[in-house]
Amino acid sequence: MADVLIVDCVTGEVTTRPQTAEEIAAQEVAAQAAQAEADAKAAADADAAAQLAATNQKLLALGLTQIDINTLLNAAKA
Repeated sequence: MADVLIVDCVTGEVTTRPQTAEEIAAQEVAAQAAQAEADAKAAADADAAAQLAATNQKLLALGLTQIDINTLLNAAKA
């Protein structure tokens, strides 16, 4: 269990105390939310990469060169 550090900026007094059950629970909830957000971003990034790869393959099948495809994709980003 982690301790909470309390610093009184006026007096310079530093005290420590153990975390309360509520603080520990809030920290765990925040950690779970951050992990869920990171997982969602990773999934979205993977989907975007898969979409880009599929689009790239379709354009290659249509006879475009990789240079043409890169030019089109860069123009679409602008």
